[in-house]
Amino acid sequence: MSFHHISVLQEAVLSGLAVKAGGIYVDGTLGGGGHALAILEKLGPEGRLIGIDRDAEAIEAATKRLLGYEDKVTICRGNFHSIDSILKELHIQAVDGICLDLGVSSHQLDSPERGFSYKTDAPLDMRMDRREKMTAADLLNTYSELELYRIIRDFGEEKFAKNIAKHIVRYRKEKRLENTAELVEIIKAAIPMKRRLTGGHPAKRTFQAIRIELNRELAILKEALEKMIAMLAPGGRLAVISFHSLEDRIVKTVMMDMENPCICPPDFPVCACHRKSKGKIITRKPVTASEKERLENSRAKSAKLRVFEKALGDGCGRYGEEDEKTRKESSK
Repeated sequence: MSFHHISVLQEAVLSGLAVKAGGIYVDGTLGGGGHALAILEKLGPEGRLIGIDRDAEAIEAATKRLLGYEDKVTICRGNFHSIDSILKELHIQAVDGICLDLGVSSHQLDSPERGFSYKTDAPLDMRMDRREKMTAADLLNTYSELELYRIIRDFGEEKFAKNIAKHIVRYRKEKRLENTAELVEIIKAAIPMKRRLTGGHPAKRTFQAIRIELNRELAILKEALEKMIAMLAPGGRLAVISFHSLEDRIVKTVMMDMENPCICPPDFPVCACHRKSKGKIITRKPVTASEKERLENSRAKSAKLRVFEKALGDGCGRYGEEDEKTRKESSK
């Protein structure tokens, strides 16, 4: 099927990045090229965009969508975690903006053969980069019951994680677990009937957990964000869209730590740790989709955008008195 992906919060991302006509920008999750195209349309002759994605189908779709901008765009297949090495190979030392649209794309969910969705029967794949050897089926058939419990509990925030893990292990003793429909039935059997009737599809949280573990989505996120802020030019911006609380918590924490890295006790008269602020948070509260966008694109319902701006100078070790109220508000 053709690659289909509707970019969420597109205008908010453009506003957050404050795109300059002659700037250099990175779309670290290129997908179908929606955000990339919007950025390219604002760039002048000297502007440049680097698009990164680990999904071959996304690369192919974005390449077609961005035809006509070949002189301004470079598309790389890889993981945004490797942004430092990718930019080094392109002889780029700093960029003016980076955007990330985290999680699974509409196309990946809508392609049955990819195995991301609990709505259609398909092989349990879930690999964002199909060059990787391990599939979701391999994970489900080899992880111990304790490991399965941990990831379903932590990455799916599933109350019945222990029982689901127990049912998976019991099932695979009789038959190798291969398909999404099998996993859905196992999950349903592990959750009480009353709970199955509320809170959306009973398999949603477990599928999310397996996908996150398999693709190491959270494991690489914190370090990747820190790398990206380091690679911003002074005044450059990082815009990140997340879709669940686990991602958003990491994004929020990294940005807060970059803004206020000081570890001195509050009663110290001056900063003694000498940790310098890397910049400031632009979005004190995350930007969410309008009612209109939520109705037009169901994926936008849970989207949250946070933006960070790199400091123009060396920054300082801790907040001044005027910023203390802001710090408290951002920590809520």
